Amino acid sequence: MASASPSARSTATGDPTAATRPRDRRQHIVDAAGRVFSERGYHKASMEEVAAGVGITAAALYRHFPNKYALFAECAQVMVDRLVAALDEVPPGAPLPDVLTPVTRVTLAHRASGGVYRWEARYLNGADRRRLGTRFARLVGRVDEAVQRERPLPDRRLRAVAALGAIGSITMHRTSIAQRRAEDLLLASALRVAATDPAAGRAGAHSVELPARPVPRTRRAEILAAAIPLFARDGFANVTNGQIAEAVGVTPSALYRHYPGKIDILAAACLQAAGLLAQGVEQSLREVADPHEAVVALAATYVAYSFEYTELNSVAEAELAGLPTGLRRPVVLAQREHIAVWEQQLRLARPELDPRQARVLVHAGFGVVVEAGRTLRWRDRPDHREAVTALLVAALGL
Repeated sequence: MASASPSARSTATGDPTAATRPRDRRQHIVDAAGRVFSERGYHKASMEEVAAGVGITAAALYRHFPNKYALFAECAQVMVDRLVAALDEVPPGAPLPDVLTPVTRVTLAHRASGGVYRWEARYLNGADRRRLGTRFARLVGRVDEAVQRERPLPDRRLRAVAALGAIGSITMHRTSIAQRRAEDLLLASALRVAATDPAAGRAGAHSVELPARPVPRTRRAEILAAAIPLFARDGFANVTNGQIAEAVGVTPSALYRHYPGKIDILAAACLQAAGLLAQGVEQSLREVADPHEAVVALAATYVAYSFEYTELNSVAEAELAGLPTGLRRPVVLAQREHIAVWEQQLRLARPELDPRQARVLVHAGFGVVVEAGRTLRWRDRPDHREAVTALLVAALGL
């Protein structure tokens, strides 16, 4: 009697990995892992979670990737690789809308997993980070060429990166919106950014009064102030209590008299970021009545805050997902209140927008600030603030 086939034997024994092995399983794994890394962060994500998302065992997952880092490195690269591949299909010399349309579609198609490179890529080793940078530079270069053909202006690379930031913003929030509507919104936003002259500074004339930088007057405040730049530079998971204690000049055990654990320091940093931004928004809107002027005031304030508190803002944005639910909830509520202010003012200035459209555009503006600020290396100068504010206002359609 002939023996059963390998697939029949594995099915009979209940092996869930062998019944069907789709040829694109590796891609399914990368997509599932991208979602987990985006939601949980690199260090909190586990191979078991990824395997469960694909519907395979952890052992089967390890047949494709030897460890979590190898899987993470591929996730961090795959979005940029997809974008570059999409642009390789666009003929040289194509107009800017033809260049940005496939970028927008690919980004939307992989929205749930596409944001890994934005914050988590700092956990890549040097070689993988350089590879990612090279691929991203190729993407920017292609958009840069089209931007210059569309409207020859100074700072064309800044405009190209900012336009990509508007599109890429959709990977960083969960606003529910139909894909076609999102595509139209993001493409129009990116095209406006690309057509804006940052040197004009038309939105940057608004006077911004930010709350004063907190002065650490207690040991607890000193610990927080010392931890923030360490978290921003190395990532929360890579910073030890010993490093924080050394920066403050105390013993590691002394930290516990002020914070129950390192995670509580991170929570305090996120709350401080939300509080400072809320204070800045309140001050900027105090004497503003016109909705258009209010949106410009919000834009100028957000840009000023991003340049003034770059390390604090990056920690709050990059590490929020790693907070336990109880510590994360007040930060999330503060962020939602901030977005609600933007949404309300933008809809007053642009009544044709519904709440979801307004929210998507607000996040597009935030994406512009992140990518433009990075391109300018967050060098805090008046002309840089004015340029980024002009690009942000353009993203919003004002």
